[in-house]
Amino acid sequence: MSPEPAPAPGPDHCCAPARSGGPAHPGEPAASTGSVGDARDASYAADSGYTARVRLPGGTFRMGSEDPDTHPEDREGPVREVTVAPFAIDAYAVTNARFAAFVAETGYRTEAERFGWSYVFARFLPAHLRKVSPRPDGTPWWCGVQGAAWYAPEGPGSGLDDRWDHPVIHVTWNDAVAFGRWEGSRLPTEAEWEYAARGGLDQARFPWGDELSPGGRHLCNIWRGTFPFRNTAEDGYTGTAPVHAFEPNGFGLYNVSGNVWEWTADRWHSGGPELRAMRGGSYLCHDSYCNRYRVSARTANTADSSTGNLGFRTAAGPGGD
Repeated sequence: MSPEPAPAPGPDHCCAPARSGGPAHPGEPAASTGSVGDARDASYAADSGYTARVRLPGGTFRMGSEDPDTHPEDREGPVREVTVAPFAIDAYAVTNARFAAFVAETGYRTEAERFGWSYVFARFLPAHLRKVSPRPDGTPWWCGVQGAAWYAPEGPGSGLDDRWDHPVIHVTWNDAVAFGRWEGSRLPTEAEWEYAARGGLDQARFPWGDELSPGGRHLCNIWRGTFPFRNTAEDGYTGTAPVHAFEPNGFGLYNVSGNVWEWTADRWHSGGPELRAMRGGSYLCHDSYCNRYRVSARTANTADSSTGNLGFRTAAGPGGD
């Protein structure tokens, strides 16, 4: 007998709200001072080098967790042995510069651009945008901002001048798949992602071990302080960090805990709604609200959803083809 489908992630615990059920007509913002044209024409070549891909031999590893702080509704457990074939995976999340090259060559318009809005963390917005941008029930720290897109991360007036080496955000699962088709890559499966994120460690909570901040060192970009009111930024960042920030794991992957959620190829569960699994947590994760920056943690969103803390990295090889 097949197990009952796992419940969909709800707005009370999901760090990235779904577009469906969100604000259909966000309020009118001030006129934008930037455009996708600016992003296409920008000099981003200096930051486009973060394209290294790590080749991994595959093998059998113990996937999942049964720790007390897991979320039963997420089905992190039980711990089980999973075998993955050899594959390659990006050492870094896809950067704004790398995504800009895709847009420049293809003219691709993301779903956030086509819908006309995306979710932005409210504290990043000027007062006038916070006032006119509706907020989803259950997660009022998010605002549906008209004009927010990958090249305008906080909506009209924002841009990428100092963020070409940061992960691209406001991209949906469908956008990530389109990028992969152009590049000749694909999204990693959940098993591949977790195998790579563990960096060769068996059942460690984080890519570097079991302690979040060993010796007081900050090794990932997450919320420090009291969520959602005060972020001390002790790790150096309040929003996204460069994709090369912090130390890589044992396999050479950067920022597989925190920074941005990363889309994977897999559906949330077989036979369920059209949700796609996401891994890694983000700069908004905090132990008091969402501790899903552990390597076994997972959540999901609809394939057309985009937020200011959701990006991706790509893979290559037989596993997801």
